[in-house]
Amino acid sequence: MKEIKDVKTWTEIKDDVYGKKGTQRRDRLERGVETYKIGLLLREAREKKRLTQEDLAQLIDKKRTYISRVENDGSNITLKTLYEIVEKGLGGKVSIQIDL
Repeated sequence: MKEIKDVKTWTEIKDDVYGKKGTQRRDRLERGVETYKIGLLLREAREKKRLTQEDLAQLIDKKRTYISRVENDGSNITLKTLYEIVEKGLGGKVSIQIDL
């Protein structure tokens, strides 16, 4: 069997392209990934509840376009609105974790 050389892990690739963890560029990337995940989680929860974006928007007194923006880019959301969407709109609970 032929040995594969110079194969890098995903972490090594991120280190090479965006810098090591703790650098400004890498931290921006990691935050961007986390905010994108918020949007995906909200979309999945909404779809699981069989709600349209319009339905959810009406439940929390926002516009459908706002729900769309949040689902596509979670960085544009306040904690207050996150709680409203999850608790009032979706009937769930928010759990936040801080890692040091």
